[in-house]
Amino acid sequence: MARRRIPDRLLRGIVVRVRAIQIRGLDHVVLRVADLARSLHFYCDVLGCVEERRIDALGLVQLRAGASLIDLVDVTAPLGRAGGPPPGEQGRNMDHFALQLASFDEAAIRSQLKAAGVEPGDVGERYGAQGNGPSMYIRDPDGNVVELKGPPDEESSS
Repeated sequence: MARRRIPDRLLRGIVVRVRAIQIRGLDHVVLRVADLARSLHFYCDVLGCVEERRIDALGLVQLRAGASLIDLVDVTAPLGRAGGPPPGEQGRNMDHFALQLASFDEAAIRSQLKAAGVEPGDVGERYGAQGNGPSMYIRDPDGNVVELKGPPDEESSS
């Protein structure tokens, strides 16, 4: 059932509950890949993504996909091995996806998650589609990892 937007003129004088988690869009997706060169060819040469950043020690390549990122993680590299068996061998292909938040009030986010029975994760400074900023990993009901990614820090957005 689709939710309808209430016109602003009807909201005057009404107290509206502000949520701590306000999603702006998809920040990035992290895919575990069996053949990094093949995946780079597909995402860059076929689809037109552009390589933005590489962290060889982790086996991570970050590709610009419009306003978002697609991160490729080699399953034989340290970060890729942490995800278990390679894709196709009863292993999972996606490491996590990140939702870009409008703001990042850690205390309010923790409170909202706990009230919903979701275990909040640790907050860390992580790189995303708009630069470095705060983020927290949580799990959805099926065990998928979701990163809640805050806006970039002032110094990384300038």
